[in-house]
Amino acid sequence: MTQPSTKSEIAAAYNDWAETYDTMPNVTRDLAANALKQSDLKLAGNTIIEVGCGTGRNTEWLANAGAAAILALDFSEKMLKRARTRVKDRRVRFVQQDLHDPWPVSNSSADVVVVMLVLEHVERLDPIFAEAARALKSGGEIFIVELHPTLQLMGKQARFTNAKRGESTLVTAFLHLTEDYHHAAISSGFELVREIDWYPPDAQADTPPQLLELQFRLRAQA
Repeated sequence: MTQPSTKSEIAAAYNDWAETYDTMPNVTRDLAANALKQSDLKLAGNTIIEVGCGTGRNTEWLANAGAAAILALDFSEKMLKRARTRVKDRRVRFVQQDLHDPWPVSNSSADVVVVMLVLEHVERLDPIFAEAARALKSGGEIFIVELHPTLQLMGKQARFTNAKRGESTLVTAFLHLTEDYHHAAISSGFELVREIDWYPPDAQADTPPQLLELQFRLRAQA
């Protein structure tokens, strides 16, 4: 089993994963998509930044939900290639982007930031929330769905079987507790709107939550 340890290796891992990401069973991927679809986000007519768009599965849904414009960011070139093939909507702009760098968006220009299953691969949360706060209009919201900290504490992280080599690959992950998200969000001027633990469909009484959903709103500046 291999485990990438640098940003370039994380991107390489997702490049390898792109070939089978949409076709292999993935409870975490599908549950995260359901969380987005059941959210109360105001999408119709609004400008969306999607952080970690992957192969465009959620991008397609956001476009169909009536978003006026979508900036879809991802680190992986091959994930983006599949996303561009899937979504051919002029309202959507795909950009290869290291999330640690400033996002290609003007200040106070977006209504919603959607972050799905990407922050476990980001070591420091503060710069992400700061960049979201810069990009969002006052009252704008950031919607986050990530692998639950409980599972991370149990040693779980993103993994896939490499289609070419047939080996299981762990994608480097960083532990973020629920309070870490809260602290980073509040420090950047956000307030909590909603927090939900998501369980897999076949969860038993002792099954830990699979995903953590967090929704924050950018407070108006005094």
